[in-house]
Amino acid sequence: MRCHDDEPRAFRRRTSTPFRDRVEAFWAQKKVQNVIITLILINAALLGMETSPRIMASWGEIITRLDHAILTVFVIEIVSLLFARGWRFFKDPWCVFDFIVVGIALIPASGPFAVLRALRVLRVLRLISKIPSIRKVVSALLGSLPGMASVFGLVMILFYVYAVIATKLFGQSFPDLFGDLGMSFFTLFQVMTLEAWAGGVARPIMEVYPYAWIFFILFILTATFTVLNLFVAVIVNSLNTLHNEEESDKGNDMQTMRHELELMRRDVKELREHLLKDRDRHV
Repeated sequence: MRCHDDEPRAFRRRTSTPFRDRVEAFWAQKKVQNVIITLILINAALLGMETSPRIMASWGEIITRLDHAILTVFVIEIVSLLFARGWRFFKDPWCVFDFIVVGIALIPASGPFAVLRALRVLRVLRLISKIPSIRKVVSALLGSLPGMASVFGLVMILFYVYAVIATKLFGQSFPDLFGDLGMSFFTLFQVMTLEAWAGGVARPIMEVYPYAWIFFILFILTATFTVLNLFVAVIVNSLNTLHNEEESDKGNDMQTMRHELELMRRDVKELREHLLKDRDRHV
């Protein structure tokens, strides 16, 4: 599990032991992480096989045992990292995410909790925390939420304006499509997705209102080709910001390493001068 740990090194030295460090280092190895990713993919395939009655009739017992074996590995991983990191484990959101996903699978899926059996497929989502490139995309999506909320608010305002206009213009003749504000919202959402908007919505209305195409063209240009692209722009901007922050962190790390190297050189130089002075004094 590649959970990021932002604790200061000095604090980590005070709260860890050599054995705990070895446990954490074991799970951080690339080979071990590749094995965990492979097990997640196998587990995803097994959960998909469980949806087939024919496959379960022939291989059900083997699939169930493999599922339990893989879940055991996941539990051992989580427990080991809890032991190695202590309460620091819960300071990383990705570690908490893995803890919850694996924990759901341990709840008995019977009685009122039967729905949790279907939630076992959430274990596939652990790939998000295991693969850095996917984790980066998810972090960018989460970072773009404030900007996306603003765009969503703009979309809702436009939808409300167009829904009121459509209800006033077409509601009397087409109550199934624009009879009230709620129906207008739903119909406009269909138009925005471009799903059968011409034959199912626009053309029937244009038979009664010949100039209705102006309304629909303006709505599509505004909602589909302009506003929705803002969502993409916000996400791309968040990705660029995250990339720039990572590059900046790398630059800071290099600067810190250079500074530490310079200090080591200075200490070595002073130590050598001190040794030379002692040698001259004894000579």
